[in-house]
Amino acid sequence: MRKRSLIPILYILFLMLPIYWLVSMSFKTTNEILAGFSLFPQTFTLDSYVAIFTDPTWYWGYINSIIYVTLNTVISIAVALPAAYAFSRYSFLGDKQLFFWLLTNRMAPAAVFALPFFQLYSSVGLFDTHIAVALAHCLFNIPLAVWILEGFMRGVPKELDETAYVDGYSFWRFFTTIFIPNIKAGVGVAAFFCFMFSWVEMLLAKTLTAVEAKPIAATMTRTASSAGYELGLLAAAGTLTIIPGAIVIYFVRNYIAKGFALGRV
Repeated sequence: MRKRSLIPILYILFLMLPIYWLVSMSFKTTNEILAGFSLFPQTFTLDSYVAIFTDPTWYWGYINSIIYVTLNTVISIAVALPAAYAFSRYSFLGDKQLFFWLLTNRMAPAAVFALPFFQLYSSVGLFDTHIAVALAHCLFNIPLAVWILEGFMRGVPKELDETAYVDGYSFWRFFTTIFIPNIKAGVGVAAFFCFMFSWVEMLLAKTLTAVEAKPIAATMTRTASSAGYELGLLAAAGTLTIIPGAIVIYFVRNYIAKGFALGRV
C-alpha cells in the first residue's frame, strides 16, 4: 500500500521540480544563477519582482495579455454555444463535413496564419489592438469549444427541449435559463481550454502587436541585453505568468474532471 502511495508522490514531486526551480531562480540575482548549482537562494532578493511591478512596460504586458485572453474566451464561448447546439440537435446537409472542417483549423499551426492576419489587420487598422489578437485566436478556439460543447450537449436529452417549448418558453429563454445551466460543466471546460491556449500562444500575439497591446510573452524578450540575459528577471516574469492559469484551473478543476469522465476532453 505504501509503494502505491509513494509512486504518485514521487511523480508529483518530479512535475513540481521545474516550477520550484523557476520560483527559486526568481529570488536570485543573475550572477548567483550563473555562479553554480544551489537549491535555495543564497542572497534572497525581490529586485526582479520590484522591477516588474514598477516598470509600466512589464506590468502592462500582463494587463494586455489578460485583456485579449478574456475577450477571446468570451467571444469563443458565445459563438460556440449556438453552433454546438445546432450540431447536437439538427441534421443538415454537410453537417459532418463542416464539423470536421472546423477541427482542421485547430490542427493547423499558428505560423500559417500569422502573415495573412498581419496584412489584414494592418489594412483595416486593427494592428496592435487587443481585439486583433482575440479574433485571431478565435480561429483556433471556436472549433475546439464547439467540439467540446457538442459532446456535452448530446448528453442532454432532447425531451428537455420539447418540454420547454410545450411550456411556452421561447428558444433563447430556454437556451439561457434551462439548457446552459445543464451543460455548465462543458462551458467551464471549454472556457478553460480557450483561456489556456490564448494565454500561452506567443507567435500571433507577438506578430499582431507592437506597443499598445504588447503581451507579456513578447515583453519577456526584453531581458536580453549586451551583458547577456537577466535571468532573475526572466524567472520572475515566468513565475507570474503561471498564476493566472493556476487560478483558472482552481475554479474549473471539477468541470475538467467531469469532462474527462464523459470522454470529451
